[in-house]
Amino acid sequence: MPVYRISLITGDGIGPELSGSVSAVLEAVGDGPGPRLEVSELAAGDAALRDCGEALPGATVEAIRGSDACLKAPVGESAADVIVVLRRMLDLYANIRPAKSYPGMPALRDDIDMVIVRENTEDLYAGKEVDLGGSAAVALRIITGRASERIARRAFKMAAGRGGRGRVTCVHKSNVMRVSDGLFARSCAKVARDYPGIEFEQMYVDACAMNLIRRPQHFDVIVTTNLFGDILSDESSQAAGGLGMAPAANMGDSFALFEPVHGAAFDIAGRDAANPSSFILSAKMMLEWLGERNGDPKCAEAARRVEEAVRGAVGEGIRTKDVGGDKTTSEFTREIVSRLAP
Repeated sequence: MPVYRISLITGDGIGPELSGSVSAVLEAVGDGPGPRLEVSELAAGDAALRDCGEALPGATVEAIRGSDACLKAPVGESAADVIVVLRRMLDLYANIRPAKSYPGMPALRDDIDMVIVRENTEDLYAGKEVDLGGSAAVALRIITGRASERIARRAFKMAAGRGGRGRVTCVHKSNVMRVSDGLFARSCAKVARDYPGIEFEQMYVDACAMNLIRRPQHFDVIVTTNLFGDILSDESSQAAGGLGMAPAANMGDSFALFEPVHGAAFDIAGRDAANPSSFILSAKMMLEWLGERNGDPKCAEAARRVEEAVRGAVGEGIRTKDVGGDKTTSEFTREIVSRLAP
């Protein structure tokens, strides 16, 4: 039976508390017939910068490279020096952010089930900025056909495998940014021709932002550029019930890193008040990915059990304060672990 090596960046703020929750859930998953998981805790972020002199220590990078998958808790002000660097270093070009309404959540509707597939390596987030003497600044927006086609192909493959509405919505603003977004839109349309069984539509980003509120049930898979995807995925998560329930993945062709959408929430750190669901559901995504990548049904079954544990708990009113409940981080974690017992 294979042993999967999982690297876990414990993060800052509420990160260590959430990491404790995820570790407990993964330990429960590994009991009985579940997959064997070996979790190694790693330092990165503000605390690592303070203690080691760098936000992403070389030893952490080496350990991540030697693992089968990575989980990353939220980090603080040094986030760009951690996650953005890891995305580029490991070519994690696809940012995958599901938004699903679970029972009892403060969602706009109870039938929201979409995924935003965001290009993760270029656009304005490439960081090519110039300060023109303090009175002006310029940022270079990089869009390439190669990256656009690659992310579009990932979106269509997801739509084909989800068993949902079978629709890909390409989101851009080519009526204003005719060159850069025009290239992105054409690249997506080109890939669409290879998937005749999947409905393809295009939508301007402002219209998409409106429709995420007006009719979120319309969307299946949204594919878009880096900046637009970052903004729209927070909106879609809120429409489905809040960032506390929102997982995310950064995927490449051979490696993947999984993280909650939200930040380090220093204001509630150490108070046992954070919602661990986002990170637990990120671990569920990791188990799905390991199962698909390795053809391991035990990982797929473990992922299903984790999601059902979360769904069942919140559906029965067992929730943390951010989503209308009264449970602490520890209490909610113990509830999920109990539901995973063999």
